[in-house]
Amino acid sequence: MKRANADIEHWDVEDESFWQSQGNKIATRNLWISIPSLLMGFAVWLMWGMITTQMRNLGFDFTVDQLFTLTAIAGLAGATLRIPASFMIRIAGGRNTIFLTTALLMIPALGTGIALMNPETPLWIFQALALLSGIGGGNFACSMSNISTFYPKKQQGYALGMNAGLGNFGVTTMQILIPLVMTVGLFGALAGDPMELTRASGTLIGRIEAGTDTWIQNAGFIWLVFLIPLAFAGWFGMNNLRTVTPHPGTPAAAFGKILGLYALGVVATVVGMVALEWINMWLALPITILLTLGLLLLLPGTIKTNIKTQYAIFRDKHTWAMTAIYTATFGSFIGFSAALPLSITVIFGNMMEVAADGSMTRVVNPDAPSALTWAWMGPFVGALIRPVGGWISDKLGGAIVTQVISVIMVAASAAVGYVMMLAYNATDPNQYFWMFLLLFIVLFAASGIGNGSTFRSIGVIFDVQQKGPVLGWTSAVAAYGAFIAPRVMGEQIKAGTPEMAMYGFAVFYAVCLVINWWFYLRKDAYVKNP
Repeated sequence: MKRANADIEHWDVEDESFWQSQGNKIATRNLWISIPSLLMGFAVWLMWGMITTQMRNLGFDFTVDQLFTLTAIAGLAGATLRIPASFMIRIAGGRNTIFLTTALLMIPALGTGIALMNPETPLWIFQALALLSGIGGGNFACSMSNISTFYPKKQQGYALGMNAGLGNFGVTTMQILIPLVMTVGLFGALAGDPMELTRASGTLIGRIEAGTDTWIQNAGFIWLVFLIPLAFAGWFGMNNLRTVTPHPGTPAAAFGKILGLYALGVVATVVGMVALEWINMWLALPITILLTLGLLLLLPGTIKTNIKTQYAIFRDKHTWAMTAIYTATFGSFIGFSAALPLSITVIFGNMMEVAADGSMTRVVNPDAPSALTWAWMGPFVGALIRPVGGWISDKLGGAIVTQVISVIMVAASAAVGYVMMLAYNATDPNQYFWMFLLLFIVLFAASGIGNGSTFRSIGVIFDVQQKGPVLGWTSAVAAYGAFIAPRVMGEQIKAGTPEMAMYGFAVFYAVCLVINWWFYLRKDAYVKNP
């Protein structure tokens, strides 16, 4: 066995003696470096949900629609970049990939901190940084694909649940840490001067009144504190498995492949952003996905051959079934994580007021709950319970667990839509906030369990060669939830009908419930309760 940062030539975790003597120790080390690296990816990717909320409190000269768009751009980029990231491990190796993709997060983290130092920074710079933060979203696909190769089938639920579940804590970490670090001049003169809040804000520890000094730039700079040591840990502690990646090339060559794949994803994302301005969102997204897949086939030499081989997953009906189901679970988790902070701010930050002539107008709610105080709870529960979903699915089977949580998500989504309607049209929306928050926590919990159960099913249905690309592909499509949810909820709030977004999600969950039953639970199911 070579030292920790070298390639491993022999790897057979289905052999129990190998697993006990060597495999378990190596897999555990790689998992526990992978988890915090993935956590940082989620934090940087989804930080715009909290940043845009505070930008509104600081009086940045952008409309609500523009702020929702920043969150949506990050979501679109993260989802699109997952498509090329799905194929990185078998082309460039796990250690090479996780090291570089973690290090790349320093670019949007540093850039966002610098941009936020100046309230006159133009919108297009924030849009570019939101796009680059999508690297963190893309990293999920390569991270999950990598960890799946280190563990035997009997522990797929555990390994993928731990990596994704604890990695998902990046959302909660971000939602708690950003409001806190913005209250302190943490980096002194290096981070520039503070700004004054134009309206009251909040943190986990309490309300902050208007006029208080705020260092919003720390929302970007703080991640460098963690990313720098994590990049070193990935380089010196992780492994490339030669049984999975026979020809990664030199580290420089591997890095070139990774950067090339991500560059194609960035091009496709930009085209997708332009397409969104000209055509319907539901047409622009498939165009973005197909363009990304097509561009990957233009790559030269063995990279193209390797990718074409992995494209065989698209001929398997189970790829499409699991893509739909995973979109319902992870897509909901990530989408609601991105959209919830600003949704709380807009829905509960204003209220209806009856004028003297009996007409209704929306005015500021002076006692509104702060998104910066409460929005972290749902993602926290969803991430915390995800490993439990994988563990239960290892015992009971993934499909039966998925079916139960799908029923819960249909009911909870419809219910939260109704509560949103009541709150949006109320003269006292605060009375509905606790029911709103509780129902969203139920949605997050169900989606978290479903994340674990769905990945358990994928680990059982597909063989070792297909498993990694399928995990990456399904997570890529599901990640478009981080774009769709803010976009749809923003549009419906703007139209005055926020409930319609949630009713639409409920219908989608019902469709996925039927798909799961047809493929994996009915009498003659293709694969019985994987």
